[in-house]
Amino acid sequence: MGKIKKNRAVIDTNVIVSAILFGGIPGKLISLWKSGRITPLATKDMIDEYIKVLAYPKFKLSENEINYIFYNEILPYFEVVVPKPGRAIIQEDPSDDKFIHCAESGKASVIISGDQHLLNLKSYGKIKILAPSRFLNQM
Repeated sequence: MGKIKKNRAVIDTNVIVSAILFGGIPGKLISLWKSGRITPLATKDMIDEYIKVLAYPKFKLSENEINYIFYNEILPYFEVVVPKPGRAIIQEDPSDDKFIHCAESGKASVIISGDQHLLNLKSYGKIKILAPSRFLNQM
């Protein structure tokens, strides 16, 4: 598999939350989006999901902390895409379709995800679907 040439990427919610709250391998993506080496794409629905998940009680984040993360770590670096209506793709979990529709509408070359439903596809059209470690290896 060759290097990823385009730098437009859709990042699944699980990877965003892991990157921001726990670091590790997903955390390495933060420097890529802050430096402009990748342009993360998101739809309004995806951003709503990021905020909803960050507000889960298990993360124990205050409203101020969530706002800080959103307005300082996500919003300045992410390009908001208006998705075109698309067909159902992932029958087992249709809520994952939003990432594929965002990638299509935003002309992303890759979806970075830890979600098995998405990873099982491996690709959708010309869009690669990779775990964070595989994506980083190809950068």
